[in-house]
Amino acid sequence: METKMVKIQDTAEIRDEELAEAAQILRDGGLVAFPTETVYGLGANALNEEAAKKIYAAKGRPSDNPLIAHISCMEELEPLVKEIPEAGRKLAEAYWPGPLTMIFPKSSIVPYGTTGGLETVAVRMPSDPVANRLIHLAKVPVAAPSANTSGRPSPTTAQHVWQDMNGRIEMILDGGPVGIGVESTIVDVSGEVPTLLRPGAVTMEMLEKTVGHVEIDPAIQGPPTADFHPKAPGMKYRHYAPHAQMTLVEGEAEAVANKINELVKEGLEQNLRVGVICTDESRSSYPDGLVRSVGERAKEETIAHNLFAVLREFDDLDVDVIYSESFSKDHLGQAIMNRLTKAAGYHILKV
Repeated sequence: METKMVKIQDTAEIRDEELAEAAQILRDGGLVAFPTETVYGLGANALNEEAAKKIYAAKGRPSDNPLIAHISCMEELEPLVKEIPEAGRKLAEAYWPGPLTMIFPKSSIVPYGTTGGLETVAVRMPSDPVANRLIHLAKVPVAAPSANTSGRPSPTTAQHVWQDMNGRIEMILDGGPVGIGVESTIVDVSGEVPTLLRPGAVTMEMLEKTVGHVEIDPAIQGPPTADFHPKAPGMKYRHYAPHAQMTLVEGEAEAVANKINELVKEGLEQNLRVGVICTDESRSSYPDGLVRSVGERAKEETIAHNLFAVLREFDDLDVDVIYSESFSKDHLGQAIMNRLTKAAGYHILKV
């Protein structure tokens, strides 16, 4: 299959003719990668079970890992769900369109191939103008996990998508680098109490300000068991991971820098290519290794924006091992640490 790359000339003034072919591909059961405000998504018709199977095949993704159905407006939500609980309405009013996915009881028109065999469906309304307009023009809800091969760091540019998906899908829409850089927050509103299944840019603090108490699914806290059945993407399998073995180092800043430098020295003595993930504030603490700052610790949004691009750069550099600083576990830091912890396979060194 030949993959076509289409550059969107001006994302502030999108012309429908730029998206017409992509919309037709989606209607016809094909695959299109497109930008969202979080990461690039790999889209297919969410109501077409055969199209959903193509997503799993292109990504090499386990078929019990649910897909998120993307819509362009509230009117498109009602046919997909049995009901919209009060918490769901409040969160939609506050954060849609935006980086929030909610899980609802599914209606009969949503195939199990999209939901990973579950009686619930995950739905999001993206704010990215390319994504939102494409879904509107396609006239179908668009199932779209991140547009990378399963397990790899999510793509934040069209070039990242090309690296993973060239020859596997019909089209990539290049809308430039994404804004946020980590996947959407996922909240299950199908039960009595809203439950956080994946942290993201809509933070726990923001959720509780809107709907009161929100529970945290235990799967966020540590590695899942083999018989665990994921309610949402990113919960069960190894995710966001570079090729290299990665270790998170937690502790006071000076102790962390000393330990990472010690580990870097050991790696270099073994002729390994060693990567270090730090911030602008600590960059000067690391004299050796392939050192990359992910942004400013004081501005967590810069870290979220750059994280996956840095992990992918280390893949390009054929790094053998990576040592990363840790971050706060509240506000956006919760999402950053969730991604880093999974990328490291829960390999955390406390100093």
